[in-house]
This record gives sequence, structure tokens and C-alpha cells, in this order.
Amino acid sequence: MKSFFESGCSYKGLVLALGLFCASASAVEFRGDAQVRDTQYPLSSGSVQLSGYLEQNIQNSIEHWNKGVVPYPKFVEFFRTGRPQFALGEMWGKSVRSGCMFYRYTRDPELKKIMTATVRDLLSTERANGSISCMPVEMQPDSGGGDLWERKYVLLGLEEYYEQVEADPEVLACMVRQADCLITQIGEPPKTPVTELGWSPNHIESSTLLEPIMRLYKLTGYPRYLEFARYIVEVGGGSKGYNLFQQALDNVPPHKMGGPYPKAYEMMSLFEGLVEYYRVTGNPRWKEAAQNLYRNIRSQEITIIGNAGGDQPYHPNVYGEAWDNTAFEQTNPDITRMMETCVGVTWLKFCSQLLRLEGDSAPADDIEKYIYNGLLGAMKPTGDGFSYVNLLNGEKVTNQGWGWKFDDLTVTCCNLNGPMGLAYIPYIAVMTSATGPVVNLYNAGNFSLKTPSGRPLKLDFVTEYPLSEKVLIHVSPEQSEIFTLSLRIPTWSAKTQVSINGRKYRPDSGEYFRVNRKWKTTDKVEITFDMKCMVIDAPKGSNPKGNDFQALTWGPLVLARDENTDPRYNQPVTILADPNGFVDAVRTTPMLPTTRIEFIIPTVQGPIRMIDYSSVNGWQGKKVCTWLPKAK
Repeated sequence: MKSFFESGCSYKGLVLALGLFCASASAVEFRGDAQVRDTQYPLSSGSVQLSGYLEQNIQNSIEHWNKGVVPYPKFVEFFRTGRPQFALGEMWGKSVRSGCMFYRYTRDPELKKIMTATVRDLLSTERANGSISCMPVEMQPDSGGGDLWERKYVLLGLEEYYEQVEADPEVLACMVRQADCLITQIGEPPKTPVTELGWSPNHIESSTLLEPIMRLYKLTGYPRYLEFARYIVEVGGGSKGYNLFQQALDNVPPHKMGGPYPKAYEMMSLFEGLVEYYRVTGNPRWKEAAQNLYRNIRSQEITIIGNAGGDQPYHPNVYGEAWDNTAFEQTNPDITRMMETCVGVTWLKFCSQLLRLEGDSAPADDIEKYIYNGLLGAMKPTGDGFSYVNLLNGEKVTNQGWGWKFDDLTVTCCNLNGPMGLAYIPYIAVMTSATGPVVNLYNAGNFSLKTPSGRPLKLDFVTEYPLSEKVLIHVSPEQSEIFTLSLRIPTWSAKTQVSINGRKYRPDSGEYFRVNRKWKTTDKVEITFDMKCMVIDAPKGSNPKGNDFQALTWGPLVLARDENTDPRYNQPVTILADPNGFVDAVRTTPMLPTTRIEFIIPTVQGPIRMIDYSSVNGWQGKKVCTWLPKAK
């Protein structure tokens, strides 16, 4: 069967035809004015300037990855000449997506120049049918090569450029042509069903087109995109043979969703699109599905460092990238691969969706845990990449997995996704709401925003958090005004003290402390978090060999023993703790200049040194011990 373009019809004719089709389609799902509004909103571009702890990592990544070694022209070349391996067309969109989010933060003209140049280069590869694809028109849509997955990331990269860098009409027109091409190819027979395309057994990756299609709908308002999104949601429930949305509604454990292929990264990417779909349709069913998946991942999959996924015992053939009941299996000594960086970053983004949507503090707790431990722990000290997977015990970093080598540079999906996690830090650190600013993260920095009445407001954070338990916030409205300042009180901080101009409060942990008052330019908020060293027992999963382990945390940080400085790093010990699990850890000068924080920990066998997990450098082969074996 000839495509619409091959039949000789004009592009304008296609748009008209699609518009008439969508106008006659059932609109039961689409209630027009039922759009759901978020409770938290990101600050405007250029309104945030971080400093200290996290800023060093962000700039390290920008300089050495996005403005450094990324081979943008070679990524574009896949769309001109084809790809030698499946899914390589994702690389361009992922690299540009993080670059544009970094530009939103920095407003760096050099970064903008790089992004603009590669976008122009990509636009020149557009094919006769409006697609930007690694496959020629006559071979579209390609299945096993991941054509739809690649085109998803083309759309996401262009959308980030259009929204964060420059609202170029030519870029928007290109996105429209790409989406319209997809609509002519994908759908009910005689088109190709979306669940019949993809490299995986259940083809979950192809339905993740839902997110960029919904974002494009919000940019254009074209009903045909909402109708196409409805098709993706309703046909197969996101995968072939397994209705993932219904399984989430039924609270099926994540590691049992999708049958033999519960791929963690792709599943959350799909549900990000479902949240976007809910925002427009207002159907509470989709909100419930996303909430259920979030809660089940949080309780059943997330490890001590905030990431998830493994290769034992449930899905050994998915290379450590599947849900695997990991919260309980994380000490299983049979695990060889776990916690893909793509999973952690997509978990962060999924949490951000629910944080913005509902304004509950739990997703912000999860984001903080992952940033300070899993994300920074996966990053190369040189800033030019991220580990593919991370272990808690043994070889901390592994850069072997799907990817391609460009001369001497190995690029993996996780090298590409890691910077997006960093780019999200300034995006969600402080947000705004209808009642006033919302503080989600406590890194040092300056934030410019508006009060509910629209007047300028500045928040200045003076702190060494998380290396210190103290945070000072200068609240400086241009004029005195009544509004609410919401402060996230982390779940791990049992006894937090907040002082406002000397008046003391004892807020509850695990929620926002909301202060509604008339704020003036001289106001100061002082916070003292309850940072203690705590011992945590192994979760006791399916393998009894994983039962006799303990781990230590200090505030939001997970501690570990480091082979770089401790040749006995994995020897069994008996940690000395009080009946409540508190350990009398003594902070000490780090042995290595790259270590962020170091403690002397008392054990029956004598004192040992432990550092924050993220500082352990495993890139030269040294190993880590996070779950300490208990001495018999």
C-alpha cells in the first residue's frame, strides 16, 4: 500500500484530511476544559544560579560532555546514511535534550551556538515524507531497528530546543511534519499497529512516542495529535500482550509487569507520557495508574542509593535493566549488573512529573536520594560520561552495554542520559506555586522568582548542605507581602528545627513545612536538619546469602568503604550502634582530595573509614563495599 505522500497528495492536503478525520473521531476521552494544572511550576529560564556541591558537577558535565566530546555531526550522520546497529538514532535527541536543558539553566551563548548548529544540521536530513529517520522512506516504519524509538528522541530533542533555546517556527514546522508522517504510518490496520513495532519482546519502547506527541499537542493544539495519543494509550496498553496501564491500576508488582520484559527505563518513559496525557484529558484513571506505578517502584524497586533494576533472580536475560524486586534483592550476591543510569535518570524525571502534578514531598525525597548517591556516583570524575550500571558491592562502575564507538570515544545510552539528570537539578530545586515558593532541594544558590501577586522575589541559600546540617535562606521580596514559603522536610530528618527571625519551629518530617506570613526583605530562615549516622539492615530478599549485611547513611548520603584507600574494604565487621541504630560516626579529614566527606566508624574489630558512595572512584578498577558484611 502506498503512503499518503507516495500517492502524490500534498502536505496541506494531508493536514486537511487528518483534521477532518480527527474532527469526526470519538471525543469521549477529551473533555476540552478538563485540563489539569500542576501544583508546582519550574522557575523561568535563567532564574537559578547554584553554587558549591552540585554546581561543580553540573559545570563539569557541561564543559567536558555537552560542550566537550559529544560528536554531534556523527550522530546526525546516522539519519543521512543509516545506522550500523539498532537504535543508534536515539543518540542525537538525548544529547541535545540535556544540552537544551543546561542552556535553560546557564543561558550560555556558546552552548546555544552548539545546539543551534546541530539542530540545523539535523533538519537538513528530513526525508521526502517529512520524517527524520535512519531508515529510507520505503523501509519505514522499521521494527527491529527501533525506528519509532529513534524518532521519539528526535522529537524530544527538537521540542527541548524549541521550548528552552529558541522558538524557531521552522523547528516547529519540522516537528509537525514528523508527527504527521507517523500518523500516516502507525495505527489501526491497514497501518502498522504501534505494538507490532520494536526490538523488544513486548515492543514497549515504541509506545513511548506518547510523551513527545503530547508535548507537541500542547504546543500546537492540533486535535489529530490528541487522537493519536488516545490510540497509543488504548491499543495494547503500551505493549504487546500486556496492558501495562491496567497492570498498574491493578497494582501488579513492577517486576511482573510486561511479562518477560519489564524494562524499567522504557516503562517509566511510557508513564511520563501517560502523565502528560492525564494533564490534558483529566481522566483520573490515568493519574491513578501513574501514582500506583510510582508507589510500587518506590517500595519494591528503589535501592539504598535511589536507583533500581537488576539481573537476579527474576530477569537474568535483561542485562540488569529490568525491574527485579530490587529493593529486596539489592544485597543478593548473585547480582552482576544493576541500577542502569538510564533507569535512575528516568526515575528522577518520572518523580518530577508527579512532584509538579501533585505537590507531595515524597517524590522530592526520592529525587534527592538519587541525585546525591546514584547519579553523582555514576558520573566520571572527568565529567565526560556516566557508568552504564553501578554495583553496591564490588565493581562500582561498568561502562559495558549498548552503545557505539566513535574513534576513541565510547558513547552509551547512559553517557547520554546522565547529563539530563544533572540538568534537572536547577529545574526542580526551587519551584513556585499559586501560594508562593516551594523549596525541594537545599543546595547553595540564588533563585529569582515572583510572588503570587507578580512582584519580584529572591531566595538566597547559604549552606554547605549536604556536608552540613545547616541552611540559611535569605527571603527578599521587593515589597513586603503575604505569601506561603514551603520547605521540604526530608523523611530522614527526624527532628528538624526551623527558625524564622529567631522564632523556632519543630516541623514534621516527610512533608512540606508551610509558613504563611507577611515576608519582608530582611527575613531570614535558618534550618538545622537532624543529620545522624544510621545503620540499616539488609532487606532480606530471596537469597539467604544476602541477609547478613548492614549499610550506613548520614543524612541524605549513603556511606561506603573504598578500596582506593582501604585494602580491607570488604572485610566483615560488627558496627557499634545504640539500640535505636545510631552510630557515633566522627567526621574526619578525607584521605583523598576528591572525597566529599569521610567518617571514622566504630566497629568491634576497630575503627574503619567510610566515605560518601558518590566519591568512590571505581573508574580505574577499584571496588566499593556499601553493604558491609557482618562479622560472625
